Amino acid sequence: MTHGRPYDAVLCDLDNVLRFYDVAHLTALERAAGLPAGTTEDIAYAPEVDLPLLLGRITEEEWIEAITRGLAGRVGEEKARELGRALARAPFRADETVLSLLRPIRDHVPLVMVTNATPRLEEDLAALGLTGLAHHVVSSAVEGVAKPDPAIYRIAAARAGVTMDRCLFVDDSPENVEAAVALGMTGVHFREPADLHGPFALIRGEA
Repeated sequence: MTHGRPYDAVLCDLDNVLRFYDVAHLTALERAAGLPAGTTEDIAYAPEVDLPLLLGRITEEEWIEAITRGLAGRVGEEKARELGRALARAPFRADETVLSLLRPIRDHVPLVMVTNATPRLEEDLAALGLTGLAHHVVSSAVEGVAKPDPAIYRIAAARAGVTMDRCLFVDDSPENVEAAVALGMTGVHFREPADLHGPFALIRGEA
């Protein structure tokens, strides 16, 4: 029963929607090493380096070693490893505005967190105080499949107990949103909290 709602579940990304990292320390280290800001992240998040971690095939330490290998030719092995560790251990926070929008939604429809995450996701959610926020958590590292692979969207919809066309999918990646829409979901490309106001108002029956 939809009770007139346009959606029966919200599937929401974590990083760059609800969780944000502070890489100021990493940036300072890069500058001190003569590297442009963002160099470490460019190497770390290249698919061949990042995807094995997100699929749960390597540990965080192995990921740091892969980053180290990618940077060592430019700054030496010791500095490269320091940069890799600074990225892996960068502090993070939950966006309180987005959190204040998500909490009421879970009273109306199932809320499913769908995230390309490391094997440390459970610990990270606890550190953020977000354990129990979502009714279900679908992690790439647990499922062995990552967005934008259609399989992870199907898993998330099944956990919510709804059909694809009744899902509202929120993500900061246009590619991930396009994949959801191709499966029949309604997609929201997240850039700022205001992007959620309209769709969430519909779910709450306020529009």
